Amino acid sequence: MALSKIKEARSLSDEELLNAIAETKRELFQLRFQKATRQLDKQNHQFKHARHRLSQLMTVQRERQLADLEEKAGATTESVSV
Repeated sequence: MALSKIKEARSLSDEELLNAIAETKRELFQLRFQKATRQLDKQNHQFKHARHRLSQLMTVQRERQLADLEEKAGATTESVSV
């Protein structure tokens, strides 16, 4: 399984992004649980893929938060200067 591309994460809507983050966190929890109970056999690459996907999703989420803040700051500056 190849690592996912961040382009795919950027194409998600805000709601889909939140759902994907929750699902990936759930997947990581399941993997940790399986490892702790020794049900996971040599599947360490699954951890790498899940962590990579989660970091991509959270990066996109943060980019959108910062873009919203910049828009609000720009709108505030424009209304003050008028």
